[in-house]
Amino acid sequence: MKDIFHMMKYISNLKPVVKLQPELPTLYYKKDGVFNDTVTALEQLQQQYNPTPWLRNHHIHLMFFDIIKKNLINLKYDSIEHLTMTDGGITAVAWFGLDLPEDTPTIVLLHTITGTFDSMREIVRDLNTYTGWRVALCVRRGHDYLPLTVPKINLFGSPQDLKEQIIYIQEKFPNSDLYAVGSSAGTGLLIRYLGEEAEKTPIKAAFALCPGYNTEIGFKHVHPIYSKIMTKKLIRKFILPHQEIWQQIPQWEEILHAKTLAEFEKIYFKMAGFSDYESYAKASNPIYTFENIKVPLMILNAEDDPVCHIKNLEPYKQTITKMPNIIVVTTKKGSHCGFYEGMFKTTSWATRLMSEFLLNQEKSYKSN
Repeated sequence: MKDIFHMMKYISNLKPVVKLQPELPTLYYKKDGVFNDTVTALEQLQQQYNPTPWLRNHHIHLMFFDIIKKNLINLKYDSIEHLTMTDGGITAVAWFGLDLPEDTPTIVLLHTITGTFDSMREIVRDLNTYTGWRVALCVRRGHDYLPLTVPKINLFGSPQDLKEQIIYIQEKFPNSDLYAVGSSAGTGLLIRYLGEEAEKTPIKAAFALCPGYNTEIGFKHVHPIYSKIMTKKLIRKFILPHQEIWQQIPQWEEILHAKTLAEFEKIYFKMAGFSDYESYAKASNPIYTFENIKVPLMILNAEDDPVCHIKNLEPYKQTITKMPNIIVVTTKKGSHCGFYEGMFKTTSWATRLMSEFLLNQEKSYKSN
């Protein structure tokens, strides 16, 4: 509560926003690539994003998303299945839309840095509502109430775990086309996986919501108050409840002294199963596999995002505009993963966009 108080005090000292006129989304993509028809077909890309007026401040927008809106969503999963990985670790797949025809497409959804079954209900509901498709939320080890059976976690998830989860999804619905969505930290796992698998992935197209790009430097740009709050949350959720199992890791207690996300990320590599930070970064950072992605991928960032800062995109703009299968959409407003619109009934502009994009890609895939 003290951290929230400090944030509210910070917000109260901010100068009022003068510029109220919304602008069209900015698009970065290869003009003779696969997205020419897509850009024309998606009306949202031709229209202004008008954020909810009382959420124009990006801090208030983020707090509404993270503290209030998540708790207002009423959704019950059809089933939550625990999966045992090859090394004995426990992950899960939470299903919504199990009663749909077997050949209905399935969206593989990858959650945020501290994501839970409950915190992802809004995006699960929206994706199912807008597309009519099945959603499979892939939950990483150690999250929510999942037991930590082996001393290994990864902030951005394990590509090997995701491969095993996707194999399970394929076996359960062999006639279902697979699409994927990553949210915040889940985009790191999504990009890493898509790059590692390249042409081998069964994923037909993907959407990355508010990525941080290069994970080795991305945390340095997080707003300092959020960095402090999120670091405490990581320790509270993933370290303190599992002290008994972490005792198998030498010097595990060092992580308890981390004050920022950048410090946490530099220390915890042993908990991800690596002997040094360099090995961990080479095996986990999505930026090393980004250029190997072969499927159509849309990325959405807000320029006022205080967590995954727009500065993280800057070094990769030129590369992106040379890749035929990647498009980045940026908006002036939206904060981090919020993108709410509407005055009284707030809805997510972002989930509408990702749903329309995936529907467009399914149509293109079926017509080829």
